[in-house]
Amino acid sequence: MWDALLDLAAGSVCVVCTRPGRALCRRCHRALPGAGAPARPTPCPPGLVPVHATGDYDGALRALVLAHKEHAVHGLAVPLGDLLAVAVTAALRAEVGRAWPYPPSPAGPVVLVPVPSHPRVVRERGHDPLLRLTRRAATALRRDGVPVSVARPLLVVGRPRDQAGLTAQERAANLAGRFAARAGPGPGDPGAVVLVDDVLTTGWTLRSAQAALEQRGWAPVAGATVAATRRHRRQVVPPAPGVPDLGVLLPRSPPGH
Repeated sequence: MWDALLDLAAGSVCVVCTRPGRALCRRCHRALPGAGAPARPTPCPPGLVPVHATGDYDGALRALVLAHKEHAVHGLAVPLGDLLAVAVTAALRAEVGRAWPYPPSPAGPVVLVPVPSHPRVVRERGHDPLLRLTRRAATALRRDGVPVSVARPLLVVGRPRDQAGLTAQERAANLAGRFAARAGPGPGDPGAVVLVDDVLTTGWTLRSAQAALEQRGWAPVAGATVAATRRHRRQVVPPAPGVPDLGVLLPRSPPGH
């Protein structure tokens, strides 16, 4: 009933199944991934931190990312941000320790660093999609008692040409020197630094951002994305019988919140 009233008032439909109502219907929300898994580009940029994603950049995940990013469907920041939080959790449990975050990790608080878009792109879109997702992911993690903050030390110092159709080598050259870090981490241990982005393709965007951070004293331990291009994802061996799936930490938010 609520979905029908929403469609009547706003004319909205689910971006996944086109059912009239909210931007993500209950059925499609329930079908979203509930765990993160390793994602590794092939070929992989040398030195790239381990990256986790929640699924292939296809189907529902692709529809959600594009609708939020390119069409400013802001309500989708909640489910997408929660998915990013799941990927962050999986990455940290793999790289910091399987007991993370209970008890608290000796690596200290978690610091999420989003890969920035060029300011002109942000102005053209009218919003900063990844920053919105990162802040929502931080909220979701804090809800479960995880000490987490969002830092924005990265600057875009060059605008590369469109990446569509470029080979991995061409993307690497295109992104070389794209980012710089405005400052190093503050006094004390900055904690477990995780680079976040919406989609992993060749890995060169994350690797370029990682290099800029490392030059200023940051030490990312992992990367996390909502999705990864299918041909670059590594098959994940399921846990052995009797071993709980540690990738699931966050309960899904109620649809429409």
